Amino acid sequence: MLNHDATRLCRVFEACFFDEFNTVLIGGANEPLYQPLDKAHVHHTVYYRHDYFASALHETAHWCLAGAARRQELDFGYWYSGDDRSAAQQQVFESVEYKPQALEWIFSRACHWRFRVSLDNLTLSRQSLLDSAAFQAAIVKQARFWRDAGLPERANRFYSALCAEFDNCLPLHKLQLNLSDFD
Repeated sequence: MLNHDATRLCRVFEACFFDEFNTVLIGGANEPLYQPLDKAHVHHTVYYRHDYFASALHETAHWCLAGAARRQELDFGYWYSGDDRSAAQQQVFESVEYKPQALEWIFSRACHWRFRVSLDNLTLSRQSLLDSAAFQAAIVKQARFWRDAGLPERANRFYSALCAEFDNCLPLHKLQLNLSDFD
C-alpha cells in the first residue's frame, strides 16, 4: 500500500522549487494560503489544510499555475468566499477553479491518489450540485488539453517528480482522463 503522507509532497515540492523559487509547502493550516516572501517571512510559503494530502496537491496546483506577478501577492491576489457563496459567486469560482482542479487531478494520478472535484461550498442546494456537470466537464477538457499539449513548465517538473516519488512511470500523454473517474 502506498504511503500518502503529505510530508512526502512537501519534500518533493522543495526538491523541485526551493532553490530556484525560494518556496516551501507546509501543512497544518486551518485554511490554505499562499504567503509571499516579505519582511516577516524568509520564504514564499504554500500552506495547505491540516495534513490533508488532497489539500497539498490542490495548493501546489494553484502555485504551479500562478504567474510571477501573482506569486508576489498574498493568496495570489485572489478573492475567496467560503460556504456562503451565492449562485453567481459560485459561477465565478468555477470559471477560474477548473484549471487548478484539472492540474490537481493530473498530480493525483501521478501519486495513485483518488481525485474528487470540489465545489468548495457546503451550502449549495442539491440542484446546484447536480448542475456541476459543466464544471466537471471543464475540468476534464482542461486536463485532456494539458495531456495532449503538455503541462506548463513548473507543473511538468512537479508531475515528473511525483511520478518518480510514487513509482508511477505512466507518461502524461498516456493518461486516461475520463469523467467516470470522479466520485
